Amino acid sequence: MDQIEVAGLRIAFERTGNGPPIVLLHGILQDSQAWRRQLDGLSDEFTVVAWDAPGCGRSSDPPETFRLPEYADCLAAFVAALGLGRPHVLGLSWGGGLALELYRQHPTVPATLLLTGAYAGWAGSLPAEVVSQRLRQALREADLPPDRFIPGWIPGLLTDAAPKAMVDEVMAVMSRFHPSGYRVMAQAFAEADLRDVLPRVDVPTLLLYGEADRRSPLAVAKDLHATIPASTLVVLPGVGHLCSVEAAEPFNSAVRRFLRSVQPHPPPPARLAPP
Repeated sequence: MDQIEVAGLRIAFERTGNGPPIVLLHGILQDSQAWRRQLDGLSDEFTVVAWDAPGCGRSSDPPETFRLPEYADCLAAFVAALGLGRPHVLGLSWGGGLALELYRQHPTVPATLLLTGAYAGWAGSLPAEVVSQRLRQALREADLPPDRFIPGWIPGLLTDAAPKAMVDEVMAVMSRFHPSGYRVMAQAFAEADLRDVLPRVDVPTLLLYGEADRRSPLAVAKDLHATIPASTLVVLPGVGHLCSVEAAEPFNSAVRRFLRSVQPHPPPPARLAPP
């Protein structure tokens, strides 16, 4: 893995391939290795960059005060430091919310948004009692060894049809979680309500969901689709929240079709100084 310092934090990342850049944003309790199938499968046509968000993988833990706007600022600085220009931004679950916050804070950074299993933040997409339950669960689990709680996540992430090797791989990635990072990310997403930004999104947007997603069900997908003007909704049949893992080839094909169908946005014009 490569590493770079951004705003005083060490950010680890994988980078492979050549072509238009795609930045991959993983979900909570994950790191860049959750995107192994996309790093391998899309790098023939794109420069694929998957970061370890602050508090995950080999990256530094952020301050306890970090919330989604601070993550978005860090991500924008990361994109600039790597010289990626205006990349396509693909976010899974928590990472989808981060992609929307990036657009809110830095709207000229993403050329397109690709949101999979995404929410408008937990507070923006889920009932208040569900948000409270998820936050309490995360704060409790952050103090436990992974074998005490990671297996309980699997039914919400993969369907019963997922092979054992896939389940084991997902659990291995999740078991590398940082307790501090888990707490901060959960708190940030419990507070995040991104509904106000949805109607303002004016870049091409792909919404990609598993038909059997239990964490972010299709009702959430339909709400985002109805509110984001330039959005396309694709539902992958028979797979769950981690559709990028459970249906990697259809997932990658949907990403390719979408990105081939949109023209890259030119950079914003330079502002001329007044005479």
